[in-house]
Amino acid sequence: MKKVFCCLFIFSIALLAKVDYSVVSTEELMAMVGYVPAENKSAFLREVNARIRTMSDQEKHVYQHNIKKLKKVKK
Repeated sequence: MKKVFCCLFIFSIALLAKVDYSVVSTEELMAMVGYVPAENKSAFLREVNARIRTMSDQEKHVYQHNIKKLKKVKK
């Protein structure tokens, strides 16, 4: 429930202002995979790619899992 609230809060802020993904935690970024508006997608992917090198194994696992879910939805 807490994650859902955090995501909704972040998305509401995103609608009101330009999104700066560098201030968002890695956990929040991983939760946002698949929910980023098209106009913010390049900035989002740029930030995720910058963080992949510093992610823990657990964070990488969550990221890969979310990407797989996203690909299944798009098919």
